[in-house]
Amino acid sequence: DTGIGMTEEQMEHLFEAFAQAEASTTRRFGGTGLGLAITRHFCEMMGGKVLVASETGKGSTFTMRLPAVATEPGQPTGDEDSAPAETVEATPLPNTVLVVDDDANVHDLMQRSLAGQGFNLVRAMGGQEGLRLAKELLPAVITLDVMMPGMDGWAVLSALKADPDLADIPVIMVTIVDQKNLGYALGAAEYLTKPIDRGRLLSVLNKYKQDTTNGPVLVVDDDPAVREMVRRMLQKEGWEVALAENGRIALDMLDETAPSLILLDLMMPEMDGFEFIEELRRDDRWKQLPVVVVTAKDITAEDRQRLNGYVEKVVQKGSYSAESLLTELRGLVTAFAGKDRT
Repeated sequence: DTGIGMTEEQMEHLFEAFAQAEASTTRRFGGTGLGLAITRHFCEMMGGKVLVASETGKGSTFTMRLPAVATEPGQPTGDEDSAPAETVEATPLPNTVLVVDDDANVHDLMQRSLAGQGFNLVRAMGGQEGLRLAKELLPAVITLDVMMPGMDGWAVLSALKADPDLADIPVIMVTIVDQKNLGYALGAAEYLTKPIDRGRLLSVLNKYKQDTTNGPVLVVDDDPAVREMVRRMLQKEGWEVALAENGRIALDMLDETAPSLILLDLMMPEMDGFEFIEELRRDDRWKQLPVVVVTAKDITAEDRQRLNGYVEKVVQKGSYSAESLLTELRGLVTAFAGKDRT
């Protein structure tokens, strides 16, 4: 860049969102002061960094350094001295709201605003802590400030949406910065400006609130890989999940788990799906319990007659890719798990 150049003091704030060398820069050249901040964050997400050298009146030189192989979002780069983190299986808590804001007063206000509303609040005082807690907790929703030291909200939002395990978590921007278009462009689900309106906040959060009055989804399948795949998908969506490897075990679990929905394979040892359904419907307590059959079996006309009136739907695994099967199951669980069984 052969432009006006910058002083050392100006370069200290160059990569902060909405910062420019001086106020007159915007008037003379335009821009929002976001380009370099976003560039740096995208570069850091790939394990690289951006360097700048500048001299007033002569211009600036920007250098981007990237590794040959990109790191995972949020993974530390080689410049950081940190021990490898222990991998912990995340278990989502229902209706957990992760509040990411560097202002303790905002956390206190959120706590008071949401008290008694059925949410579990977790505090993160900065962007890096917010990303760490998001990975550990897989919250139902995240509220996110923009103006934070170190890693600002735009960087956090970009990192969340770049991580496949976190990308589906709704992010609500709660900030004094009125940049709705940018927030939505980066993947925000909602955008609220401070000061926080309690009624509006509750209205938005309630859109993402799970009904926890119903029991878990009971997955009955003898294939451990299928059980694990479905469990991870449902827990990521905030559902409680119980697992059984055959119909006999599932029957024994009913009194204890009181499920709201059963996802049932048909071909299993000990007791197959057909036998399980016959036993299930003999008990008046479970006659209205919704059952969705998920099977690789080719369903014959005789099979359909045996299932008719006893199951909500039959999903054949071979008709779906793994991704589309999970999408189909996600929709079925949402549709049937909230039904009133009384």
